Amino acid sequence: MKDGISERFSGVEQDVYGLISRADGLKAREIARILGMDRTEVSRLLVRSALMREMCYQDQEYRWHALIRQSFPHEGLTEFSGWYGRVSEFLEQNGEAWLNQLQEGCRRIGRNLNDTRGLMHSFRDCGSTMRSLFGDLEEMGVRGYPDWEIAFEVRLNRARYIRIYADVLLITGAHAFTLEFKMKNQPDPAEVIQAAKYVPYLEMIFGPEVNVIPALVLTGAADTFGFVPIGTTEGVLACCSGDMLFNVLNEYLGFLRE
Repeated sequence: MKDGISERFSGVEQDVYGLISRADGLKAREIARILGMDRTEVSRLLVRSALMREMCYQDQEYRWHALIRQSFPHEGLTEFSGWYGRVSEFLEQNGEAWLNQLQEGCRRIGRNLNDTRGLMHSFRDCGSTMRSLFGDLEEMGVRGYPDWEIAFEVRLNRARYIRIYADVLLITGAHAFTLEFKMKNQPDPAEVIQAAKYVPYLEMIFGPEVNVIPALVLTGAADTFGFVPIGTTEGVLACCSGDMLFNVLNEYLGFLRE
């Protein structure tokens, strides 16, 4: 993501995690041999890196695996999502059936549902906005979107070494949009930072071939699209009303330039 947020992981971590996430199980010595690294350095990284401890595991044969594969579709992502599937699967469900499945999924991943009334309203608001987005894509003649991946209420905090939260992940292939939804009509600076803070982690998980794009979606606003500064960094964040979410995707995917 080219927005001024500094990387939080070393190049070595990126290389090791990327290799593990694309393989079917590797021992530390195999990782070291493939990457031309010292085995001791690899072993130390596997047990000390927060990302490895959160997103990888070692089986009984001492082989390392990633919980989410760097592939399309992203095998393993469903285990960390309240709802995960293809866009076509999302659109095939009516709103209440999807909402019931989302609630069941949230309970499965440990998502707190105590604020039931307000939370269900926000879930419905989010789902309705995404359905409207796909309606816009269909109207504009955009092809291929039914095969995109979509995940709602993503929670990556298995071992609590790192935390990655996302209201919606929309993965188009070369781009992954992480969308933070707020039922407001103006961006709050703290919420702008919140929308962008997990990008470095997601970049590690999805790998260098996927561009992670954060956006703040204000469903209480209308006819709004632009970019806002991210805290004191030089970076900017896409910010839009729910009815203008199409413009965020178009900014990076270039539908209207085709």
